[in-house]
Amino acid sequence: MFHRILIANRGEIAVRIIRACRDLGVSPAAVYSDADRDALHVRLADSAWRLGPAPSSESYLVIDRIIDAARRSGAEAIHPGYGFLAENAAFARAVEAAGLIFIGPSAESIELMGSKTSAREAAQRAGAPIVPGTAQRLEDEAMAQEIALQVGFPVMLKAAAGGGGKGMRVVASAEEMASAFSLAKAEAQAAFGDDSVYIEKFIERPRHIEIQIAGDRYGNIVHLGERECSIQRRHQKVIEECPASFNDAALRARMGEAAVEIARAANYYSLGTLEFLVDIHRNFYFLEMNTRLQVEHPVTEMATGVDLVREQIRIAAGERLSIRQEDIEWRGSAIECRVYAEDPEQNFMPSPGRIARLRTPSGPGIRDDGGVYEGWDVPIYYDPMISKLVAWGATREEAIGRLKRALGEYEVGGIRTTIPFFLSVLDDEEFRRGEIDTGYIARFFERRRNADPGNENSATASATASDEERIAAAIAAAMDYTGRANGSRPEAPANPQAASRWKQAGRMAVLNRR
Repeated sequence: MFHRILIANRGEIAVRIIRACRDLGVSPAAVYSDADRDALHVRLADSAWRLGPAPSSESYLVIDRIIDAARRSGAEAIHPGYGFLAENAAFARAVEAAGLIFIGPSAESIELMGSKTSAREAAQRAGAPIVPGTAQRLEDEAMAQEIALQVGFPVMLKAAAGGGGKGMRVVASAEEMASAFSLAKAEAQAAFGDDSVYIEKFIERPRHIEIQIAGDRYGNIVHLGERECSIQRRHQKVIEECPASFNDAALRARMGEAAVEIARAANYYSLGTLEFLVDIHRNFYFLEMNTRLQVEHPVTEMATGVDLVREQIRIAAGERLSIRQEDIEWRGSAIECRVYAEDPEQNFMPSPGRIARLRTPSGPGIRDDGGVYEGWDVPIYYDPMISKLVAWGATREEAIGRLKRALGEYEVGGIRTTIPFFLSVLDDEEFRRGEIDTGYIARFFERRRNADPGNENSATASATASDEERIAAAIAAAMDYTGRANGSRPEAPANPQAASRWKQAGRMAVLNRR
């Protein structure tokens, strides 16, 4: 086992990895940007090393600085967490070239499965079903039109190099293709530095189901069942469950076998997640693979009793899997809510600011994976996740009840959060019946709007912020940063309901500059 591991990440996932290190008797070393100097993961680590200014492009994404920090810390291995460089093959190669261990799969596997087009080809070779469409990049709009006509509208244009909803467009007709094609390519280029896009048949009302796998360097691969990840806003997950409410042992076995065979075709080791779409007829199709630890891994841990992060570190240290397929059992039900510093009354726009009060829930079956503390300023530079709140119960109904109780206990003062939204969802009959698919949030908001048609400013009026709103938010964030750099801070309004914090921050920054 390693003596010291450098954690090349921040926030709640860095805290989670630190705890796994402690359990294994490994010394954790942290890295931080200037915005994270006083962050919780820095406080909990044995040592911490500055990377640079707040923007991730000058800190958490600078490979040379991370490797230098690992060398200075005396670490033998680097854990990338998720996001940032976790699925960057060049980073994995640089870590190995520096004589360090990358806690994750090989660079070759990352490269193969990180591209959605090559991943689809690998899935085809493994005999797994894929969504009808292309396995190669689209050369031009004419090619996109031709393939779309073959598979039938509606279709989905998707970035080949990344995920998270970036570079993704639904195209309902041939007339929409030109605009959607150029927008998808531009967004893919901006997000991933690669404008390659491909096309898939758009499946109506699909469930987004993923299969967790783990493999060692000796050819042993197991699956740990599915996670229901269909509840999403802007193509990003907000609620996850294990097991899926609609699933059964036979379907789980078939999907698990397909996931293992795809991983085997990629010569895969470490943790990984195979994502599938499941249609209303219970047919499943391979979507993509995430070659890293997944955000929602705690629900699998709660349902199976397997510590995935510990297993991932053991695999990187050269040990064999500690579990066999026949050893894995699924007990009860686990549900996770991603608690974000976002304002549900403003289309889930980020709500940066100081956490004036924090009380986290506890009690039977409750787990809170957090990365903040009272008095901490939620930065504007990164994903605004505060924590992942997980509830386990012997049944799905019991898990929902415990999660509702825990959300009621959760107090976060000074900023807006998604907690009120989650409480509303847990009371929704469609959710409680398990009638979930990727369009659930849009329908939820539609039902709420119909119930209260006069509330036009409510988050229930729209599930997705418009492009104009996102641009305005980015401008306001940049202006807010300028104001802070000049030593000023916008004051909190007397009426916090009056306007978006991002708008207020932007306006105050303009006044400060004058």
